[in-house]
Amino acid sequence: MNLMPAHHKGSKNPGDNKEMMQARRLFLNTEHYQPLREAVVQRLAKLLPEQATHLLDIGCGEGYYTSAFTQLAQAHPELTVHGLDISKVAVRYAAKRYPDCHFCVASSHRLPFADSQLDGVVRIYAPCKGEELHRAIKTGGVLVTVTPAARHLFQLKELIYDDVRLHDMSPEEIEGFDLIADQQLHYDMALSGEEATALMQMTPFAWKTSQAVWQQLAEATSFLCEADFSIRVYRKR
Repeated sequence: MNLMPAHHKGSKNPGDNKEMMQARRLFLNTEHYQPLREAVVQRLAKLLPEQATHLLDIGCGEGYYTSAFTQLAQAHPELTVHGLDISKVAVRYAAKRYPDCHFCVASSHRLPFADSQLDGVVRIYAPCKGEELHRAIKTGGVLVTVTPAARHLFQLKELIYDDVRLHDMSPEEIEGFDLIADQQLHYDMALSGEEATALMQMTPFAWKTSQAVWQQLAEATSFLCEADFSIRVYRKR
């Protein structure tokens, strides 16, 4: 379902292009981010309201995380899992691969949900206006955010920047929500050259990567890189 009004599209096909999709698909299929997916599921299992009926994954991409949230239906039998992204290519793929979820093409700044419809929202790197979250999430509902922690992908950044800055780990303040859980997930990844290249293609600093660095990554037999995430849960007052 495409809910993106034409006048709200920044380009003919907003969102990640096909090459970025292929890189993300390749990397996520390696399961290097599986610990993150499991950690988010565990947070939701613990803190999602008991009678939850609607859970939304904002910026769902091809549904890697969204699909894992369907296992929450064991404890929440009325739960419907939704995924939202501005990329038609990604949503088309997700809808084919994960028929148990409901996917739509829409902007995260104009959520196609009624006031107080959502029991939970997951936001992994994705932007969304605080007032939209406040409008769409029920009182007592939860918001799970994932952002890069201090040393996330430090070794990739070292290949590009002379002076690597650590990510700011200050928690976001969202009006009308209380921070109820704050977890850091840190682990090392041993990547093949193909996996390291795909991961770099997924990052916002890929466009700064020189041809020499792309070559170095492609030829690497093993590339060690840190994964470092901040997982936070907010509850709507």
